[in-house]
Amino acid sequence: MPEVDAFDLKMLAALQDDGRLTNQQLADLVGLSASQCSRRRMRLEDEKVISGYHADLAGEALGFGLIAFIHITLATHSPDNAKRFRELVNRVDDIQEAYALTGDADYVLKVMLRDLKSLSDIVNNVLMPHQSVAHVRSSIVLDRLKESTKLPLKALQT
Repeated sequence: MPEVDAFDLKMLAALQDDGRLTNQQLADLVGLSASQCSRRRMRLEDEKVISGYHADLAGEALGFGLIAFIHITLATHSPDNAKRFRELVNRVDDIQEAYALTGDADYVLKVMLRDLKSLSDIVNNVLMPHQSVAHVRSSIVLDRLKESTKLPLKALQT
């Protein structure tokens, strides 16, 4: 794990809030010079502590009004079958997140879709027919209580 000090943590917290901060703005927030912030930011990027920058798009504003979690159980638990399923997941743009799990399901997928017809299509025409899949169960999100991509950086402070 790369070493991060208190200044790095302040920078990371500020960048989690606004990834578009200039080095001067960052310097003003953390108490370093702009050149020091620039060097630290570049080091954090090189060490993959900062993995990238992106725009957060408002899915609902673009007509994606349905979020669902889809639980998948594989037909067999072989490396080849798991590989085929991973390849399927990576081909389907509607799948935003995918996790291998312990417990009843082997995987859970998060999808953000336009409507129920889109959910029906992905379940019935993409996932269910795939040879790697034995069982599919979906849950539709009724209300989002919290959404965050921020890491709990306070846990790293000593």
